[in-house]
Amino acid sequence: MHFKYSFVLVAGFLGSARCLEPQIPLAGSDQVHIPILGFGTWNIGKSNASEIVSLAIQAGYRHIDCAVIYGNQKEVGRGIADGLRKAGIQRHELWVTSKLWNTHHQPERVEKGLEETLAQLDLDYIDLYLMHWPVASTTDGNVIDYIDTWNAMGDISRHKARNIGISNFSPHQVQRLLRESDIKPAVHQFELHPYLQQVDWVSWHQEHNIKVTAYSPLAGTNPTYGPHDGSDKKYPPWLLENPSILRVAKERGCTSAQVALAWGISRDTSVIPKSSQTKHIIENFNALECELQEEDFDTIAQIGKHYVKRYNNPSQGWGVHLFAGLEGLSV
Repeated sequence: MHFKYSFVLVAGFLGSARCLEPQIPLAGSDQVHIPILGFGTWNIGKSNASEIVSLAIQAGYRHIDCAVIYGNQKEVGRGIADGLRKAGIQRHELWVTSKLWNTHHQPERVEKGLEETLAQLDLDYIDLYLMHWPVASTTDGNVIDYIDTWNAMGDISRHKARNIGISNFSPHQVQRLLRESDIKPAVHQFELHPYLQQVDWVSWHQEHNIKVTAYSPLAGTNPTYGPHDGSDKKYPPWLLENPSILRVAKERGCTSAQVALAWGISRDTSVIPKSSQTKHIIENFNALECELQEEDFDTIAQIGKHYVKRYNNPSQGWGVHLFAGLEGLSV
């Protein structure tokens, strides 16, 4: 058995590139059609964010993930406008996600947070607005707080945010949300990659018809996450240099990154890799071409049993307990 996802041809590689056919949306809800391969903007500097986002859209990406805390939304917004123009597509053909930051969890500040994001992006609406963390930052410190915030998000006009969702929630927190609110999240975004596979957690979302977006789908490649030179034993080998991933990549004629992304896509999760390099932006997009065989999935499953690493966990710094009941919490 092999798996292949329909890919979008890229014409002219750069400025003249345009999407010739739409990406296949995730299966599941009839109401949410989020493109399965997106482009992340975390840690992309202001100096080149506009150019990079524009290039990503021209290369065929139809899903841009951003957040106010990334500090580059104005530049991302300029890149979106430029990319739409150069790719010859309309706003409704691009999915844009952004996120509510912890400082705006008070119900009366939720819509203000969205308005600030829309102004920075210079957009009339976004397709998905996520609660970035189940954490409120207050004058007394950080606290776990999300129910009233979620209800306020539910009151936002769908003319401004077409869908709402969550990010970085634990099983208990999601289940409480479902019990205490009539509004089900359309999407849950959390860390997923071959070193943090969370098979049962992904399956739970599929059973409850909540779509999943995988951030950091290439594992620890984000510089925020620390060293990969083997000096820190808390970290597994850099995923893109893992011998098993390299072997699969060689056998399938793909890059290591394409293998990791194709694996994530095969799980019916949208993935949002980011890069500041033109070559990698194009290569990552072409993960949609990468065909994995059944034995490749077995190989990657074994990687996940040998290494379990959660890279993004601010629990200690924030003084709150996050991800209870999930994998990858050991130091």
